[in-house]
Amino acid sequence: MRDPHLLRGLYAITDTRIAARRNQALTTMVTAALRGGARLIQYRDKTAATEQRYAAALQLRELCDQFNATFIINDDVALALACHAHGVHLGQSDSALVAARAQLGAEKIIGISCHSDQRLAVQAQQLGADYIALGRFFPSQTKPEAPPATLATLRAIRKAVHIPIVAIGGVTPQNAATLIAAGADMIAAIAGVFDNNDIEAATMEYVRLFGSMTS
Repeated sequence: MRDPHLLRGLYAITDTRIAARRNQALTTMVTAALRGGARLIQYRDKTAATEQRYAAALQLRELCDQFNATFIINDDVALALACHAHGVHLGQSDSALVAARAQLGAEKIIGISCHSDQRLAVQAQQLGADYIALGRFFPSQTKPEAPPATLATLRAIRKAVHIPIVAIGGVTPQNAATLIAAGADMIAAIAGVFDNNDIEAATMEYVRLFGSMTS
């Protein structure tokens, strides 16, 4: 059985554009986030060639294994299978959840973006998603045009589903506490973690909001 306790805490999402701009290796950045206490890492790269993405995913999965963290692939079921990731994250326009489950099997984690739509959230739960992602909750550098979500929406969806919820979109250590209080099990961050001179320290700022957590 998939362990629901894996789906809590800081969910750090990679951005190869940030790595290129800061002239840092993705593995170096992710290692710092893991040292800071990130519990989930999502590998997200929409531009690299298949071979490059496979090599990067293998390295990141090995890092996550070393830190007993959960490794998720964005929008690529085949890559998740090839690198033995713990699971995959799908958007509403990505591979169908049912098809992904058929390929990945019962033990892999499948998350799906539901934006701020309660109907989609309930449907995702019924179809066997392990978690849902909601947002954007605040202005976002990564997806500035994404439809907004509100705390009221988060509270309503929290009451409607029992699977874990990840909140995404402009989330900082300063505004994340309101999302956790409203029912978010995980906080997703991209620039808030990786676009920092001290990634480990930036990660710890998020992690402390969840209090004492076991690995």
